[in-house]
Amino acid sequence: MAVYRIFPEKDTFISSEVPTGNAGKDEIIEIGGYSDITGTGETNRILIQYSTSEINDVISSKIGTGSYSASINLYLADAYEIPVNYDLYAYPIYGSWDNGVGKFGDIPVNTTGASWVNKLAGQAGPWTTTGFAANTTGSYKSGSTAGGGNWYTGSAGVNLEFTQSHALNSTNDVNINVTRAVQLFNANTIVNSGFILKLSSNLEYNTTSSIRLKYYGRDTNTIYPPFLEFKWDDTTYTTGSLSVLSNSISTIGVTNNKGKYPDVGKQRFRISAKPKYPVRSFSTSSAYLTNYALPSVSYWGLRDENTEEMVVDFDTKFTKISCDANGPFFDVYMDGLQPERYYRILVKTTLDGSTTVVDNQNIFKVVRNG
Repeated sequence: MAVYRIFPEKDTFISSEVPTGNAGKDEIIEIGGYSDITGTGETNRILIQYSTSEINDVISSKIGTGSYSASINLYLADAYEIPVNYDLYAYPIYGSWDNGVGKFGDIPVNTTGASWVNKLAGQAGPWTTTGFAANTTGSYKSGSTAGGGNWYTGSAGVNLEFTQSHALNSTNDVNINVTRAVQLFNANTIVNSGFILKLSSNLEYNTTSSIRLKYYGRDTNTIYPPFLEFKWDDTTYTTGSLSVLSNSISTIGVTNNKGKYPDVGKQRFRISAKPKYPVRSFSTSSAYLTNYALPSVSYWGLRDENTEEMVVDFDTKFTKISCDANGPFFDVYMDGLQPERYYRILVKTTLDGSTTVVDNQNIFKVVRNG
């Protein structure tokens, strides 16, 4: 299994409350539906874009021809008056836009990049639907009007509206699957101009409550920048002459953790899996040295050592542990992790009918390479 993350090349949010204002350097990016001091309904929408070359590189040089999942992820920083149930929407943006160097609330208003009425710096590049159908296929159109961004919604059997539902027990973080759009970016069927994220229409311009969802942006000074996460199954499971471990009284650990890795390339972690009390037998070698395969339904995960949050959570489809003739293993892309952080390796498996999470305090640090 593999997990790989790329981080935005630009992000901002646009607000109907300050129609010409740019927020391209804000540490916080917002989605919202609220009323201003006059009681007028306003709304905020996020614009975020990931590098086309990075997307293409992940797909061509790491994933190859197999299937994959791609999702936009943002961490919630703060929120006000969240509804019990609400939906977030993401669409591919139509037309290029400038990031800008403004912040929300700048006086005078900063117009160096995208705003509610303009996609480019200054007043020269308004959002407009003029020529919307004149793209490479003519198949993907939006019903949006001038102001507030333009986006594809899909047609001809292709749905480019991506949603995530939140309920009362939600973390309210963003995790929206946008795989179909990324596939079209990679195929150059539509131009990658990023994504627009927004509330459902019935919650935008809200005047009965002040819904404000604030997320960490790429300029955050925290460990929570947004990312586009790719997941794909690269598992190989061949036990060869190895027996499959079944005894719940076992020792499981990583054998080749160097403790420190540069933020480049891929590291393969090898796992030792053995019964704690092996069955006695006549042999020329010690039974304690014989490695076993883990059950095929075994998974790996990474936890941030400082925050104790799962960075890569156990996933029955995408974090399976592989096996070859030498034993169990899994791969981690170090350039898909935040550098200068410590990570703890966890293993989840089922032995003798009991599911257990193995934590042997296997910790490593990712360091910046140059």
